[in-house]
Amino acid sequence: MKNILLAAAAMAITFTATAQEFAELDKSPMDAAYYPAQATKRAFAKTDEQKAALQPQIRVLYSRPSLNGRNVFTATDEKGSGITKYGSKWRLGANESTEITLMSNAMIGDQVLPAGRYSIVVVPTENEWTFHINAENDGWGNFSHKAEMDVLTTTIPVTTEDKSLENLSIALYSPNNDNVVHMKMGWGTYRAELPITIL
Repeated sequence: MKNILLAAAAMAITFTATAQEFAELDKSPMDAAYYPAQATKRAFAKTDEQKAALQPQIRVLYSRPSLNGRNVFTATDEKGSGITKYGSKWRLGANESTEITLMSNAMIGDQVLPAGRYSIVVVPTENEWTFHINAENDGWGNFSHKAEMDVLTTTIPVTTEDKSLENLSIALYSPNNDNVVHMKMGWGTYRAELPITIL
């Protein structure tokens, strides 16, 4: 009995020591983009109208990898020539699958997407990105992507700019202050915008 108690105590001490350890900061930290941008600060709004205007409508959770001197895309299989190969699935970030949450029904392209939580996988080419909005969540990157669970697929143009962004960046904004919200994405010199119409 004494040996059992000693073994249990040793296990408890080991578990406690292990449980107190924290992971180091990830190289591609997770971030969130909201529409409206100040949605998380709605509790500080002074009036009910202001608070209502700040109710979150869209949220994107994603990890923000750095270029670290690398090219974003490549057309070859040569190791180190780019992070993602044209025509291959890309998680639109790093680590866990990039996730979009719609608080109400929306239209993307010509398809209606019910309110809910979805993952995003992108297939980039030189001139356009094809978005696969998928019903499976909590996966690792594009590796858990199952095409049969895609609920919406749409293609948007991609452009380039002179200014290079070191970290992948996503912002949500409404160009005309109406119910059409753009999910703007940028990394390196690449820029793309996915229009989302809130219904």
